[in-house]
Amino acid sequence: MSLSPQFLDELRSRITLSTLIGRSVKLVKAGREYKACCPFHDEKSPSFYVNDDKSFYHCFGCGAHGDAIRFLTEAKGLSFIDAVKELAQSAGMDVPAPDPRAAERNERQAGLHDVMQAAASWFEEQLGGIDGAAARAYLERRGLSASLAKAFGIGFAPDSRGRLKTALKSFGDEQLIECGLLISVEGKEPYDRFRGRLMIPIRDARGRVIAFGGRILDQGEPKYLNSPDTPLFDKGRTLFNIDRAGGAARKAGRVIAVEGYMDVIALAKAGIDEAVAPLGTALTEMQLERLWRMAETPILCFDGDKAGQKAAIRAAHRALPMVVPGRTLRFALLPGGQDPDDLVKAGGARAVEQLLDETISLDELVWRAELDAQPLDTPEAKAGLRKRLGDLAATIQDRDVREQYQAEFRRRFDERFAPVRRQYDRPFQPRQQRRTGQPWKPEVLPPSDAARTIARSGLNRGVIRAAMAGLLRYPEVMADKIETVAALPLDDPKLDALRAAAFDASFSEGVLEKDRLETILVEAGLGAVIEELKATNTLAFSFLRGNAEYNRAVHNLSAMIDALAAIPMLDTALREATDRFSIETSEAQWSEQQRLREALAEARRVLTDLAQGEDGEDA
Repeated sequence: MSLSPQFLDELRSRITLSTLIGRSVKLVKAGREYKACCPFHDEKSPSFYVNDDKSFYHCFGCGAHGDAIRFLTEAKGLSFIDAVKELAQSAGMDVPAPDPRAAERNERQAGLHDVMQAAASWFEEQLGGIDGAAARAYLERRGLSASLAKAFGIGFAPDSRGRLKTALKSFGDEQLIECGLLISVEGKEPYDRFRGRLMIPIRDARGRVIAFGGRILDQGEPKYLNSPDTPLFDKGRTLFNIDRAGGAARKAGRVIAVEGYMDVIALAKAGIDEAVAPLGTALTEMQLERLWRMAETPILCFDGDKAGQKAAIRAAHRALPMVVPGRTLRFALLPGGQDPDDLVKAGGARAVEQLLDETISLDELVWRAELDAQPLDTPEAKAGLRKRLGDLAATIQDRDVREQYQAEFRRRFDERFAPVRRQYDRPFQPRQQRRTGQPWKPEVLPPSDAARTIARSGLNRGVIRAAMAGLLRYPEVMADKIETVAALPLDDPKLDALRAAAFDASFSEGVLEKDRLETILVEAGLGAVIEELKATNTLAFSFLRGNAEYNRAVHNLSAMIDALAAIPMLDTALREATDRFSIETSEAQWSEQQRLREALAEARRVLTDLAQGEDGEDA
């Protein structure tokens, strides 16, 4: 089987190397790279690095080096062709079938780059000739210097049906048609596709011309005309200026996506070279992936008109399923009716940088868009807003990020529309602290078996189940402490499923009454779990009593939730502090260790006190 260099380049460009290697190697983010202990030799300190921008890995310990294909052949023992097949399947590409004519076809495709480069050179020549006077005047009106036009390879296509065809006749009509430079109509002679237009080359990441964008000089439609998809060009996967923006983005630590190539050129005029643009379509998933390879948080800066606003919202919706911790978007909002070129003309680089300093987050853009989508003067309209926000958050594939978006949208909705909730009388205080006014210490009482368990470990299955049972009795606590409840360490899949279903219901319907929440959970197939929790009676927590006083029960449950969430974090922090103290014996390290030890003990004492029935009643 013969695989063309073009196929292999495209295959590598579609694979995120860190994702591939991360399936079998634990990678840790290190700046713009990832590091790990090398999978090819034994080592204790990481010397193996993965660079997504350059699509290679390298080990400074053993010298292992390669790309995605090499990793599969070396790490998994696959043959070259099997590695290519596995990668192609994950990238959604078809591996060319064995064909005796493959070598001939590959050679012909390799020649298409020569055709496109020849066309680009010819267009540049026309811009400098007699026919290019109007195009040069247009560039001057736009404030684009000759040096900037040269940097982007801008040219001009004369208003003729056959000038380019004649100039490149040595390549033959077939290749010119295959490159999208000629239009073929049955029964007629092929003719030039681009006529009377400013010509802007579109290059791949290696700087090779793969397509053109043509901008009309006068009035007429279409205003912009791009090459059709060809063996070299897929507009849904390509970003204009990716070749120039790659290095600039690494240097600047950011990448900016604008609407069109003239916006990219306008920003370059202001000295901002890390800008790219889609090509006549809304941003696709593949283009978003390419942006995230260049920066963790790309900035989208679309025009300030209605079309630009809609493009930003479409991009936001498309990005939501793909966001993960450390990978999101921000949006720079241009004033109404303006585009980047207007901004550069009005205030230069300073105005652009000021705009980029005032970007908003992905969740903020989605919230604003849905809030402004329609009037919210009826209960039905408000319910519709909450449902739309819930549906959008539900599209996020990463569970942790999805729950954070649900919590954030719920917070925003409640702040704007929810009635003021009842206030509790006073926060939870153990009995002794209220009597004496002194910092609380546990009373010396014969502890129960359950309390002894808590005192030893801080957490056990019964305590967690008691907390979940309490949340079913008092759903308002879950609404107030949704992030804390989300952090509770549930090792029971059934409880985990119940928590997730309760979160979804709470977000969709607001603060729920106990009976309504139970009905929703039963309909979700969790009735058996609820019955198990109702039978939780081994611990004497006040909020599990049938005759519990409301304020005290709610505050005791809140205190328990806080303690349960804090204990694992404090325990981990204490272990880390102890390890550091064993290496570096200092007063600061000792003080930090003691502080964490006392905080952990206090959290466990709170649980112990609550488990023994300490519910705030004075003796």
